[in-house]
Amino acid sequence: MRKAAILALMAAALILPALAAEEKSGHGEAKAEHGGKKEGEPKKGAPGENVDMPFLMAPLTNADGQLTGYAYISTRLTAKSDTIALAVRDKLPFIQDLMVRDVNGIAVTTAEDPESVDVPRLEARLLAAARKVMGADKVKLITVCTVQIAELHPVQTQALTAPANQPDLDAHKNPVKSRCEA
Repeated sequence: MRKAAILALMAAALILPALAAEEKSGHGEAKAEHGGKKEGEPKKGAPGENVDMPFLMAPLTNADGQLTGYAYISTRLTAKSDTIALAVRDKLPFIQDLMVRDVNGIAVTTAEDPESVDVPRLEARLLAAARKVMGADKVKLITVCTVQIAELHPVQTQALTAPANQPDLDAHKNPVKSRCEA
């Protein structure tokens, strides 16, 4: 009797976290009823498939090629399965090396605005880098979670609050709100 109770508790301890993760990720019946992913919902994989990547620091340059600032980019890689995600974590330094080389070799900004990061194009480039290391059939997608732009020489204000007719200097042209859930 005592052994059966212990086994039941152990089974509950193993099953309940998996059910909670499934419910949180939206892989349950409610998702099937709504016909898939909702509009504006972050791109993500099943539990265990996501690998948060280290921040990337991409230089921003003006039309003359002069350094104007940096874009701090956080990304998340989604593997095809949880076992492949473990292999991704083992090869993380090699993936990160290719990503750093990419963002430092080719501009991450849009052609129209040198202070705005071209997120879809950057995601495609970083996905190609990850697939180069891991193989094309092992990586689903790369999601740019956040982009923070830091100017090299930020403009200093005289007053603590800006007058109503002046723009907010802290508002960046390309704020990327978090597209990844914690």
